Amino acid sequence: MKEKRVDKFLLIVTFLLLTIGIAMFVSASLGVLNRSETTFYSILTKQLLFGLPLGLLGMYLASKINYKFWRKYSFFIFLTTILLTASVFIPYLGFSHQGAKRWIDFGFITFQPVEFLKFGFIIYFAGWLSWAKNKAQSFKYGILPFIIMLGVISSILLSQPDTKSFILIALTGIGMLFLSDVPLKYILGIGAILAISLSFFAFFNPYLQERIKTFIFPANDPTGSSYQIQQSMIAIGSGGVLGRGYGQSIQKFGYLPEPHGDSIFAVVGEEFGFIGSVGVIILYLLFAMRGIRIASHATDIFGRLLSAGIVIIITAQSFLNIASIIGVFPLTGVPLVFMSHGGTSLMIYLTAVGILLNISKFQKKNI
Repeated sequence: MKEKRVDKFLLIVTFLLLTIGIAMFVSASLGVLNRSETTFYSILTKQLLFGLPLGLLGMYLASKINYKFWRKYSFFIFLTTILLTASVFIPYLGFSHQGAKRWIDFGFITFQPVEFLKFGFIIYFAGWLSWAKNKAQSFKYGILPFIIMLGVISSILLSQPDTKSFILIALTGIGMLFLSDVPLKYILGIGAILAISLSFFAFFNPYLQERIKTFIFPANDPTGSSYQIQQSMIAIGSGGVLGRGYGQSIQKFGYLPEPHGDSIFAVVGEEFGFIGSVGVIILYLLFAMRGIRIASHATDIFGRLLSAGIVIIITAQSFLNIASIIGVFPLTGVPLVFMSHGGTSLMIYLTAVGILLNISKFQKKNI
């Protein structure tokens, strides 16, 4: 099939989200400036001089590489990302932050390897399901391989612990199984098993119990475990309908934890109000809808599942972040895609969008 141009609609929505994200990141990062000028410039450097240019380069290159290339090396990519994520447990290489061992320090750069694992899993699982074809609807070729993959991934992520990333990967995999026409009884069964397993895991992990209690009773400990959600709600509420104006957030100065990180949507709500917040949500919805259309018009199973996996994990992570900040879901700590601090994650997500753009070049018909 003749190669077409990349999907302009998806490209425009992505750049709108990225432009808003960079602007909000700079504004939110000002909250760090009053505490440490060195930290402020370090944060900006990692995001604007590392993550952004490398992400844009990755997106451009990925949009030029035929997406079938990723299927050819899918197992190697997945295995590499598994080993990279497991390397956080290597002494002097991995390091802890706030009780979690999720980071690797190479001296000149620090990053969370789980961001690579998310897309390593999507690429390999899309390759596996496309290889299995109709056999993927059986337990042996569909559910069982997924359980084995989740078992390996959970042994690494839950030991860090990084429950949120495991849940995102699991949800993405379930979505890909659903699109592979796996019987609903199998999907519901594995969903129930995951829910029960995570419940047991939460029972033996006080920090997860605390987050669940905070969600149910957000006013119980306003200076302790409920502090972040309380400050987020204050920020969003004080923004009103139209917001205080760009750069005018008060909560980011010493009140809102991680204003440039997973709390950045609260800064959006304070500075641009209800209208601006809804506008950002609409952009994420448009990204999801266009991505789904690209997936539905892909010329082969691998392209359909790869694009669907990318769309699911980006939108699921974004809406989990927003839902937790506005108090309709327990705090997860997941960053808001294209906006929150994290040079490596920005690079990975933009590269993933590049893959999606390449898939859009090969369509059954114009969309």
